[in-house]
Amino acid sequence: MEQQEYAAGATQVAGGTADERAGGAGRSTTDAVVAVREAGPDAPQETGPTDGATALSPDPGLLRLAQWFAEADPGTADDLCTASFGLYPARHFGAPAEPATGPGTEPGTDPAAGADVSWWHGPTAHTPAALRTREARPARGPRRARRDAGALPVVLSGAKPGKPGKHRKPERSRSAAAGTQDRSAAAERRIAARLLLAHPLVTASGPHADGFPLIRRHRDWLTERFDTLLGYRLVVGPWHARLGKAGLGPGATRGFEHPGTGAPFTPGGYAQLALALALLVDAPERLPLGRLLAAMRAAAPAPGRAGDPVDPADLAMALAALAGWQVLGGIPADPSDPAAETVLLTVDRDLARAVPAGPPALAADAADLIRRAAEAEPGTAVRRRLAETPAVLAADLPEDQRAWLRDHRHSGPAALADFLGLETEQRAEGVALLDPAEELTDLALPGAGTLAQAALLLVERLVEEVRPLPDEATGADVPTPAVPVPDALIDGVLGDIADEYGLPAGWRRDYLADRTALRRDTLDLLHRMGLITPTPRGTRPPGWLLRAPAARYAPAADLLPAPGTGRHSRRDPSVTVPAPACPREEQRA
Repeated sequence: MEQQEYAAGATQVAGGTADERAGGAGRSTTDAVVAVREAGPDAPQETGPTDGATALSPDPGLLRLAQWFAEADPGTADDLCTASFGLYPARHFGAPAEPATGPGTEPGTDPAAGADVSWWHGPTAHTPAALRTREARPARGPRRARRDAGALPVVLSGAKPGKPGKHRKPERSRSAAAGTQDRSAAAERRIAARLLLAHPLVTASGPHADGFPLIRRHRDWLTERFDTLLGYRLVVGPWHARLGKAGLGPGATRGFEHPGTGAPFTPGGYAQLALALALLVDAPERLPLGRLLAAMRAAAPAPGRAGDPVDPADLAMALAALAGWQVLGGIPADPSDPAAETVLLTVDRDLARAVPAGPPALAADAADLIRRAAEAEPGTAVRRRLAETPAVLAADLPEDQRAWLRDHRHSGPAALADFLGLETEQRAEGVALLDPAEELTDLALPGAGTLAQAALLLVERLVEEVRPLPDEATGADVPTPAVPVPDALIDGVLGDIADEYGLPAGWRRDYLADRTALRRDTLDLLHRMGLITPTPRGTRPPGWLLRAPAARYAPAADLLPAPGTGRHSRRDPSVTVPAPACPREEQRA
């Protein structure tokens, strides 16, 4: 009976919330992410003990998902994770570009910046310090709403009218109180919206429990806004809130990481996660670890690549993720230890059912699911990119989405910026929504640490080397979105940076000793931030493209450099350069 309720509830989620309140319809979503439990001759049989204990019956859709994960390469597995779970955080640039200064420039305005200015030559957010250091920031999450002093209750002292007592606080008019309450409600809604976009699954007892009451309080408004602007379905229950995000398509560079070590999930780790969820959605509230592992082995995908022995590290990262979401409790330190099989786990079935955005129902394979999960009408698709990614370049969009962005270049980003408390940066190549508070992102640049410092130093030097000239950047109908970067230039610049800054900045010794690892992880960080991208598939040899938003982290372009003074520099014969004074003459003077 409980299995039937799960199947019905999964298909009704789009029409209401978990606590039977009216919810968003999830417009522009696809049937590819609808949970369907099928019964038939091909459905997997129940797995579990035969000694009278309740057997564990796996969910067929999640078993298909586990099969696809096990057969995928790492990049496809990450894209499949984004499409099937939708638990990725938003990612945005932080520091805004410096405004232009000069005669006639109004404070706080930048007449040089706008839709006609290229990122390659516009205002930058470059930090001139050679070694950038940042103080440790508190864990990201909702900022506590600062209560306006004017909103505090008025305490009457009992003094006579017109003669306030010495302890009496000033009374405010009702209109002032109403205005303060409106501002407070707007601030709470924005905090709740930002929290959900950064953490799509929020529980009443989890790390972001402080923001859960705000989500509950403003759930109707949040449900309507997320549905209208992004086509996301918000489900708010008594103990958790789940924002059902859509997929981002192939190459989204989003994936799960081990909650403790930060190691990226492998295809095997994703497969173990989907396999465990397939059993936990209908599992009892108390479950021995050994029984869960035995059921996972019995329900494992068919032989082939998916039939390889389970790596203990894959199992550990899957169980760690489930513990982080509070789906499982009581997981031992080493789940693969035979002595740990008797440990009794606690299972939260509601959270287990909330983790998947929906097992595949209509998708034919992994690539089909990735495509279907990202489908939306042009306006919704562009707004999703603006809300979730650091920058949206018009050249990356299909024609219908590019036309929508061109027609709604100001109103489209402005609506999201107001909803999420972000700032709009318009450039000729596209649009970026900035978060100066640096809270609505899972990656920080500039940032502390070896990779963040190396990435920032590398990107600013690459921009100075390959930045197109102004006529090249904006002369065409579509501004230059990216330029190729030779591999030799990357290796040379990164080597110079490591030699110059590595030891003085206290960079990690393993990276200084292994320049290949430093190159790989630095480029991966820049790729995830959208500052570089691989060359199109089939390009020989494969390489990297430097994207236009990278120039916002480099010094402003110097289009009229001063003549050089080195012996290899070419001087303008019309310019007289004074000869340096003789050192001996200086000493005599």
